[in-house]
Amino acid sequence: MIRNLICMLVTAVATAIFFPVTVLVAIVTLNPGATVWVARRLWSPLLIWTGGAKVVVTGQENVDPNRPTIYVSNHQSSLDIPIHFVTVPVNFRYVAKHQLKYVPLVGWYLWFAGHIFVNRGKRDKAIASLDAAAQKIRNGTSVFLYPEGTRSDDGRVLPFKKGPFALALKSRVPVVPITIEGSGTVMPKNSWNIKPGPVYVKIGKPIDTTGFAENDREGLAKAVRDVIIAQSLELGGKGGDPDRVVAAAGVEGEVQARRNAS
Repeated sequence: MIRNLICMLVTAVATAIFFPVTVLVAIVTLNPGATVWVARRLWSPLLIWTGGAKVVVTGQENVDPNRPTIYVSNHQSSLDIPIHFVTVPVNFRYVAKHQLKYVPLVGWYLWFAGHIFVNRGKRDKAIASLDAAAQKIRNGTSVFLYPEGTRSDDGRVLPFKKGPFALALKSRVPVVPITIEGSGTVMPKNSWNIKPGPVYVKIGKPIDTTGFAENDREGLAKAVRDVIIAQSLELGGKGGDPDRVVAAAGVEGEVQARRNAS
């Protein structure tokens, strides 16, 4: 209980302090991208340490900071965000739900640092968001996505949304599949019941998008998801159903999987 309270307090205070720091850094350097450095080097390590996560990462040789890339990972916990900031040593931008834009401090930071918001509930706005993201990538910026669209309740890899892979095919840059295991145990979904322990991150080899047809979103999604499932099993995770590749538009991962099963 004491650890949980300390973790909540540190998260709130650190976020409140580091947001103005990021603004100051951006003003001094005249580079909004420098705000990502603050998140990677200061905010994220503090949150990981407070949560008691012992992070073990493999495959960092597959990260090329000089190459615009789309990084794609499964999603188990809110702790995934600071962990991925630390383990993927690139000043990437997250692609996030538009609802996060309205969260005080966190949403302001995401907006100020140039992260990308997607309104999945409105097709025209979602397409416009993906077009803007594709242009940012073509200009040399890497992005990070959670294609399940939500955190997994039990650690299994959920079906993927198609949008991230439409973005990859539009941008024609490599996709790097990343698997995280253990974060859902350290900090479960919708809970502050912190249980210190190991978190494993495995970064896979880049997948060349030029080998896929321009509209083959499902084929690319399956190729990426198969790697993430295989890596999950290697790390001692639960993997996922390889046949439930894509979630329907407007429906998040496991909800659609259960409907299909019934």
